[in-house]
Amino acid sequence: MTQDNLTAKQSDYAVFLPAISGFYSTFVGKQRNEHYVDPARFPQGLTDMEQLNWLNSTKALFPYRWSLASGGHANLDLSKQDWSEDMVRNREPGTFLLGDSGGFQIAKGLWEGDWRANSGCAKAQKKRELVLNWLDNVSDYCMTLDIPTWVIHDKKAAKACQISTLPEAVAATKFNNEYFMKHRKGVRNGGTKILNVLQGDNHNSADQWYDTMKEYCDPAKYPDTHFDGWSMGGQNMCDVHLILRRLVALRYDNLLQEGVHDWMHFLGTSKLEWAVLLTVIQRAVRKYVNPAFTISFDCASPFLATANGQVYYENVFEHDSKWSYRMGPSADDKKYSLDTRKWSTGVITDGIYPRWQDSPISDMLTMKDICIYKPGDLNKIGKEGKTSWDSFSYALLMGHNVWMHLTAVQEANRRFDAGEYPAMMRRSTGDYARFEDIIEAIFAAPDRDTAEAIIETYDSYWMEIVGTRGFKGKKTKNARTQFNALFSFEQPEVDTDPEDQLQLEALQLLESEQIK
Repeated sequence: MTQDNLTAKQSDYAVFLPAISGFYSTFVGKQRNEHYVDPARFPQGLTDMEQLNWLNSTKALFPYRWSLASGGHANLDLSKQDWSEDMVRNREPGTFLLGDSGGFQIAKGLWEGDWRANSGCAKAQKKRELVLNWLDNVSDYCMTLDIPTWVIHDKKAAKACQISTLPEAVAATKFNNEYFMKHRKGVRNGGTKILNVLQGDNHNSADQWYDTMKEYCDPAKYPDTHFDGWSMGGQNMCDVHLILRRLVALRYDNLLQEGVHDWMHFLGTSKLEWAVLLTVIQRAVRKYVNPAFTISFDCASPFLATANGQVYYENVFEHDSKWSYRMGPSADDKKYSLDTRKWSTGVITDGIYPRWQDSPISDMLTMKDICIYKPGDLNKIGKEGKTSWDSFSYALLMGHNVWMHLTAVQEANRRFDAGEYPAMMRRSTGDYARFEDIIEAIFAAPDRDTAEAIIETYDSYWMEIVGTRGFKGKKTKNARTQFNALFSFEQPEVDTDPEDQLQLEALQLLESEQIK
């Protein structure tokens, strides 16, 4: 087996973290203990399920050492063996896992309880205890248990968690922060490092949030229990103007110290151009502020796309134009159940895709490996469904989509370093300006006032950068809203017949794993 070692190809780029779906990881973990998938079902060339586990450096088809997992969908009881969790719980030493805390689940009412500060709610308190223990024992870094500010704009969400105003969201997050700070295991004792989540649905509320929460990262105030970095949520994750203002504030508030605050994560960021944008910012911070600083970003789009019946077929890097992933509805027809043509041949010949970029997974597939059901075949619940896919079909295509997303991010950075660029990285109005030159000027500035003045000078440019202020307030709260905005594709109809629940259930599961 020839590996495509994506870890070795990472260079000094901002780090993309695939947000591991429990649907996918179950196949890896359960196969370690049983024939969860009959090996006879494997496509030719796949001999071990670990080949689909990018966290396995020796067996994976494409080793990649970084990922994110959410406590919101995990079995938090670590006292019992759960093979469906094994890809995360027993990952290879030397891999990196960022743990999400479950604030999204609180906001959606999936973690029941009154989450207001000092509510005394037993359900909420039990969940605090369980998720902190899980994070401390499975992750290298994790996020604090924040209450996303979009909750206050959503009556259903506000009712679910009993939080309906910005002060209540801030107070509840402070309460959770203080619990984490008091009860964390501690890095010296082998515990996780904690990222201070910054929320806010506009500049004013984001500033208020920062001014309130920044003390938790202050080693002067909390020398032994301070938090260890930053996570950007709400408007902070999608507004370049606000991001740069915040980074300058962190620098001059002495909260980007080397060895203390080395990590910053951007929640739910999947637009391809942002992979380059964040790399430029990371390099500037390393050069002028903290040489150990790393930016990461995550999304579950490769998994969610598959649940929608969508498969990545190519990545596009047209110089001085839009850079993007391209996906479309995949082959799903029982007529292919005996078709031994190579997958790439079949989907192009039959006009399903105009072009096809093979991954190490799709390269081994035939048409019948995905379209497994023949007319008359019964599915797992004993009925004949409309789809030709079984659950393993989804897993295989999810793996393909992960590889496509990872390679797109890395290729975008390689092309940028070679002198190519997406149009978004060049100012189109007024004085011609390169994004990287503006970032250099901001961080090379001799003082805070000068840096902030440079940021404000380019206010109109920040408005041009797609995916920034277009996502604010209610638009940042909904995973489907953001997913549709980030990708251009034909939306397939999800089959909701009772005997064809797999796709719908997978979609519901994966949607709940999206951004805060």
